[in-house]
Amino acid sequence: MIQIVDIDGRTMGEMEKISAHEKGGVWHRAISVFLFDINGRLLLQKRAKGKYHFAGLWANSCCSHPTVDETIEHAAMRAIKHELGIETSVKEVAVVRYSALDPVSGHTEKEHDHIMVGMFGSDLVPNPEEVELTRWISFKDLRAEIDWQPEKFAPWLPIILREVTSFTK
Repeated sequence: MIQIVDIDGRTMGEMEKISAHEKGGVWHRAISVFLFDINGRLLLQKRAKGKYHFAGLWANSCCSHPTVDETIEHAAMRAIKHELGIETSVKEVAVVRYSALDPVSGHTEKEHDHIMVGMFGSDLVPNPEEVELTRWISFKDLRAEIDWQPEKFAPWLPIILREVTSFTK
């Protein structure tokens, strides 16, 4: 069960995660984590082919939804551990609202998304049910790749990247 929110991000109730993405979607709380190495490169993940939406696309380090009684920070730490097999601290830097339709699955994201950033530089242990591949990339190279082949990236990445880029300058 995840948190359904109003236009101001106030929790209005709860809903099963898949249901919140069906039939045009319902606005709900989410977290997007951006992890950086000591050289300022961003960790990207290629979403596993078995994901229920936006499968096989490159996205930020990890994403999730806080459960009904979970804090933003705990949800981020849980997602990092579950998807990447690591532990690191993160902090919230922005909130972004976006909507995105996955033409393949028909699911819709309507996210009130808390953007979390952190540092990490050791080995990852990605969960193959969540993550197909990972890689580190500079902002410059990532922007060039998104401009060249936008269809290979989750639609929220360029939206959120503007917020993270301004934070890291």
